[in-house]
Amino acid sequence: MTVTQNENRFKRLSTALDHPFVRPELLRQALTHRSFGSPNNERFEFIGDSILNYTVARMLFDRFPTLTEGELSRLRANLVNQATLAEIAHELVLGDYLYLGEGELKSGGFNRPSILADAVEATFAAISFDADFNEAERVVRRLYRSRVDAIDPKSHAKDAKTRLQEALQARRMPLPRYRILAQSGEAHEQWFKVVCDLGDLMIESTGEGGSRRAAEQQAAEQALLELDKALAVGRKKK
Repeated sequence: MTVTQNENRFKRLSTALDHPFVRPELLRQALTHRSFGSPNNERFEFIGDSILNYTVARMLFDRFPTLTEGELSRLRANLVNQATLAEIAHELVLGDYLYLGEGELKSGGFNRPSILADAVEATFAAISFDADFNEAERVVRRLYRSRVDAIDPKSHAKDAKTRLQEALQARRMPLPRYRILAQSGEAHEQWFKVVCDLGDLMIESTGEGGSRRAAEQQAAEQALLELDKALAVGRKKK
């Protein structure tokens, strides 16, 4: 594919990122999964992960000056995890631009959270290579600003599974049960789909991730939303 073809293919994505690439081949590499061949985005992920972690850490540090190091670390973990990165990828419609091998294409790799999350991190690296660190930081800040602003540190300093357990215990309700619905992929790139079952409340939520723990956290986050809705309906009926 020529440079001009790359520019045309990535024009909408560059607009969504708010970064016009001088070297679109860098963006192409960031979006190339190893199943497609070389060069791919594996090394870019290493840089992108560092850019993301620093930028989000600094945003939280400035936004919440009274929180401890541990509290800030938990907030950051909730923001830079696979589920959040995959969510950002969906907002950017990043899956439409991925270069995947035939096997990954057939198995729906363009929609797999682990692949999407890796591509987002690699894209941050590509922006830094195309311009500089400050530009990559600016893009990360723009994508994360609303997420950081929406944080209530009192409710989000703990992870989703802990918050769900405490919410149920406070109401003397049974604890959630987690079970694996699906598992696929080789050891180095597994994918899990997990259900969180709240039993008598008739609430079941699902989550996906590159580890069982990540999938359970996503399912718990969704269960918290469903629990809040159910409790709100119950209050209205009284």
